[in-house]
Amino acid sequence: MIHPDWPAPARVRAFVTTRDFGDLADEAVKRKLRALVPVEPKWLKQVHGAKVLDLDRTGPGDADASLTRTPGTVCVVKAADCMPVLFSDEAGTTVAAAHAGWRGLSGGVLEATVAATGVPPRNLLAWLGPAIGPQAYEVGEDVRAAFSSYPGALVATRPGHWLLDLYAVAREKLKGLKSVTGGGFCTYTERQRFFSFRRDRSSERMAALIWLT
Repeated sequence: MIHPDWPAPARVRAFVTTRDFGDLADEAVKRKLRALVPVEPKWLKQVHGAKVLDLDRTGPGDADASLTRTPGTVCVVKAADCMPVLFSDEAGTTVAAAHAGWRGLSGGVLEATVAATGVPPRNLLAWLGPAIGPQAYEVGEDVRAAFSSYPGALVATRPGHWLLDLYAVAREKLKGLKSVTGGGFCTYTERQRFFSFRRDRSSERMAALIWLT
């Protein structure tokens, strides 16, 4: 597991599973995960969108982010190249988890999560979890067009192709937060540590979880 290195209050608990932990599609692995958290995590049906669920008002459903202010409620997202992003306010009263692949990122899932917390951005912390890195994430014209307003996150490679830095885009989108840390991982190249859909074309997934004690 990876525990975020960020300035969140002590009552905020969070971690991301790695390849060694196992594939979250496996029920035995889910049971192992359940033993590490206060209650069953609120699993979402992730759709690569920007919808955010307030778990204090509704149960899990089709969405790519969730938040809670209730101690013991566990927000969770699954990923294997897409970027999991964890949020906490500096007072330790609100936490959230977002799944940010290129579609969700371009569609505003991070901005929507920040807004849904109701916390002023200057009082929010974010941590960028393991995603495909900028040296490995080659994209085509459709993805480049979606991020044309972030030219510093794109590097041309061969005709019609670019390398995209998801972390750089996320940091730009989260400017104004009190703290944005994490990043620097690469699920594609760190084969022994992470699952990668692009590398292996498999359904294996890791999980990023956050809750309040």
